Amino acid sequence: MALLCLDVGSTWTKAVLVGADGAVLGGAQHPTTPPEVLHGVTAVADELGAGDAQFLVCSSAGGGLRLAVVGQERLVSAEAGYRAALSAGARIVHVCAGELDGAGVRRLRAAKPDVVLLVGGTDGGDTSVLLHNARRIAANRLRCPIVLAGNVEARDAALAMLRSTGRTVVPTGNVLPDVGELAPGPARAAIREVFLRHVIGGKGLSRGPRFRRLVRAVTPDAVLSGVSRLAPMVAERHETGAVLVVDVGGATTDVYSAVSAQWQSAFERTVTLPPDRRTVEGDLGMRWSAPGVVGEAEAERLVSEGEIGLLRHEAARRAHDVDWIPSGVDESEVDATLAGLAAVLALRRHLRLTEGQLGPGGAGLLVLSGGVFRHADPDRLASVRSRLVADPVLRPVLRHAEVVVDTGCVLAPAGLLAEAGHVDIADALLAYSVSRWHGDGPPKGEPCPSDSDSRPAASATARSHSGSEV
Repeated sequence: MALLCLDVGSTWTKAVLVGADGAVLGGAQHPTTPPEVLHGVTAVADELGAGDAQFLVCSSAGGGLRLAVVGQERLVSAEAGYRAALSAGARIVHVCAGELDGAGVRRLRAAKPDVVLLVGGTDGGDTSVLLHNARRIAANRLRCPIVLAGNVEARDAALAMLRSTGRTVVPTGNVLPDVGELAPGPARAAIREVFLRHVIGGKGLSRGPRFRRLVRAVTPDAVLSGVSRLAPMVAERHETGAVLVVDVGGATTDVYSAVSAQWQSAFERTVTLPPDRRTVEGDLGMRWSAPGVVGEAEAERLVSEGEIGLLRHEAARRAHDVDWIPSGVDESEVDATLAGLAAVLALRRHLRLTEGQLGPGGAGLLVLSGGVFRHADPDRLASVRSRLVADPVLRPVLRHAEVVVDTGCVLAPAGLLAEAGHVDIADALLAYSVSRWHGDGPPKGEPCPSDSDSRPAASATARSHSGSEV
């Protein structure tokens, strides 16, 4: 039986139909249709003739998952919570540490999180800060769900305080059970549970419960699962099992990284990073956030004085009209320049966080994702690649990396398939994509649905277009 993998985003609903052998049988997209997103889901299913397929859905509609971390010490428990949240598919909008006071609570509320991750202390250690923060949150008007992932000695008392005021609280294992021991798995699972049960239903996306039942993950979480499964396949071909993915969108640029287990090293750190992680750069994007790309590129001296005036003008134009589509060679060239700069800046920030934890050989594979890359011609892709590999900060990490474009949009579907228990199909889908990136196999199936960031759909639903690969 075929499986229909759907990504319901704030703007577009994309679908990839996958066969039992991992073949991509087709792709389609439709504008997302709130307040009833199921209309868009039904439209792409009908276009692909997939009404009888099993539906696997991820979503970032309504702005995705906004998460705040409240911890005990900035460099220990709060950092552990932050790093655990990096692998949970959330956009981290606030991090604070120590005992919350009135100003701290106001800052937390101002961040408007969908979920608060409340952590603090190693198991058997100090309980006072965690209990203080639970008490302050319980006494204030912050009503979003809370994932409680701190010192097990304080869990019952903190849980009782928070639940006594009617809050939704999900207790789980400590993200930092011992000094230097990061355990993100339970918190990640709890964050996902809160997102599926409590957040999706509050986004105003659907009138009934069916959509909430269909959604299995927040989209970045599905992508990260796919990236994690890709890492060991890269390890078979390269001297490193590290994978980097940079996804340049209209408002944000996301970076994912994963390291194959056989290449993971022991690092002398207070808090060790998880082997797979994601960062979100909310000021770097092709439309809404284009001025942020130019401003940051100027600050880091990535553009010349001769370029900056034109780029500022073009970035402001794109931010003013986010639906604008380039119509000529020069305009497409500017888009490619902005995309390359966004990728460099986002990768730099991500690598500052990882602090070299990609293995001794750096990355073996860098995957470029996003419509601006999928629809670029070979010359523009070559220009982006040159900018990335020549960057002095990125060069040590990318010196052995192959740079490819995810024309098949396979990462989120692979993550959805694996999470649903279809591991063999997920791996077959990724294995085919790896072979195609390396030129080992003939084209098979349909590529990814066209992306609204780069070209308009021909109708309400659009059949996919081929992209180019580096």
